[in-house]
Amino acid sequence: MMHVVLVEPEIAPNTGNVARLCAATGSGLHLVEPLGFELGDAQLKRAGMDYWQQVDWQRWPSWPEFHRALPPGAKTWFIESNGPKLYTDACFSDGDYLVFGRETAGLPPSILNENRDRWLRIPMFNPKARSLNLSNCVALVLFEALRQQGFPRAL
Repeated sequence: MMHVVLVEPEIAPNTGNVARLCAATGSGLHLVEPLGFELGDAQLKRAGMDYWQQVDWQRWPSWPEFHRALPPGAKTWFIESNGPKLYTDACFSDGDYLVFGRETAGLPPSILNENRDRWLRIPMFNPKARSLNLSNCVALVLFEALRQQGFPRAL
């Protein structure tokens, strides 16, 4: 099972869309606080539709708490602009954790600098475009990871 980690997500519909993606792919979802919305938010539920019951998800009070709970040998990948490596050049494995930051600020520089060898970027071809939508980024990277594994959950 792949794992998607959203560190301090701010926009409920994005998180709902990611939850739906995780349900469809059999991936785990980890929400690291603080969250920019309430879990009862109508937009969160609407975007996730009725998939929330199908998602293996956990809520974590902070990044350090989440990080300490990782299984020994767990591989984390940090997806953020300006990463030294393209996401398509990474070698993903079952059980990896794909870590994404806040919509407005991304991941903290301290986390990225400590993990430069696993800091990945999605290429942007228009220099005037600031970023892609968070749920789109998660979909791109998660499906690449699953593709590398031969789409193990495909029916």
